Amino acid sequence: MVTVEDIRALTDSLPRSSEGVVRDRVKFRVGRLVYLALSPDETIMGFAYPKEHREALVAAEPHKFQLPRPSDMRYNWVRATLAELDADELAELVINAWTMCVPKRVAAAYLEAGIS
Repeated sequence: MVTVEDIRALTDSLPRSSEGVVRDRVKFRVGRLVYLALSPDETIMGFAYPKEHREALVAAEPHKFQLPRPSDMRYNWVRATLAELDADELAELVINAWTMCVPKRVAAAYLEAGIS
């Protein structure tokens, strides 16, 4: 099981990422774009994810992933139960969500540095 501290450890290393609290929810953003948000009880993580792939993600592991609320279906967004995620999966989801919001050159530089 991953924790909010695991999320913060990841997001702290991401260029241009910042943390804030909006209406009792911890949110991580790049500029004005939110790429990750936690439920008030910090058990559910919403994250940026391509709309065209989210149905397959949820169908493959419905115990782990859920579609966003109906009012949020217009956004590139999916929700995950933190208790169901492991550290490697969390890292992949957080970094992929971040890359959807940051300029491509920033993402490429970060990913290249991580591979080297």
